[in-house]
Amino acid sequence: MAKNKISEFSSTPANNTDIAGINIAEGCAPSGINNAIRELMAQLKDQQAGADGDNFTVGGNLVVTGTATGSTPTVGDSTTKFATTAFVQAALAAVYPVGSIYINATSATNPATLLGFGTWTAFGAGRVMVGLDAGNAAFDTAEETGGSADAIVVSHTHTATVTDSGHSHTVTAYRSTDDGAFIDSGQGNGGVGGTPSTSTATTGITVSNSTEGSSGTNANLQPYIVVRMWKRTA
Repeated sequence: MAKNKISEFSSTPANNTDIAGINIAEGCAPSGINNAIRELMAQLKDQQAGADGDNFTVGGNLVVTGTATGSTPTVGDSTTKFATTAFVQAALAAVYPVGSIYINATSATNPATLLGFGTWTAFGAGRVMVGLDAGNAAFDTAEETGGSADAIVVSHTHTATVTDSGHSHTVTAYRSTDDGAFIDSGQGNGGVGGTPSTSTATTGITVSNSTEGSSGTNANLQPYIVVRMWKRTA
C-alpha cells in the first residue's frame, strides 16, 4: 500500500519500500530517492499544518516553547481533548450566568477582572441573603428587600385602673365639758361616735418607662460576617 502520510509509515525499516508510490526499495533508480525525499518533505509539511488529518501521539513529555493553539471544545465536553483558554473561560461563564452572585471574603477587585468576563455590579450592601419562599409574602419575590437593623418596639398600650367601691372608717368623737375638758365618748357624758362611709372613687396610676436594659440599636441583627458580593448583569 502506498504510504501517503506519516501514520502509514512502518516502524520496521524494511517495510518502508515506497513513499506515495515512489519506489525506494533496494536497486531503485537514483531519481526515486530524490523524488522520495521531496515527497517526504511535503508529507511532513502537511503533518505540521494538520492538513493530513493524522493524529499525533507523543510518547514522552511534550515541551512547547511557543504558544500552543487548538480547536476549542464545547462547554460540557468531558473528553480528554485539549482545553484551550477559550474553553476554560466559557466554562467559567457557564458557572456564573447572568444573574449569578460572586462572593469574595477579602478582595475588592471586580469579578470582570478576576474572571475575565461579564459585567458585575456591587450587590446586597448591608444585607444577608435568604432563600425564596413562595408561601411567605416577605420572601416570595426575587431581590425583595425588608427587615431592619434596629430593634422595633411594637406599638402597645399600658392601662392601669384602680376603682375604690367605697369603704368605712370607725371614728371616735369627743365632746367638750363645761370647763373645756374633752371627754372620750366611750366614757359617756354625751360622747358621740360612728362609722362614716366614703364615696366610690377612681384614682389614676402612672406607669413609667423602665430605665433598665440596653439600647435597641442593631439589636435585630443575626450573627454575621462581612464579605464582598457582586451580581453579574451582562
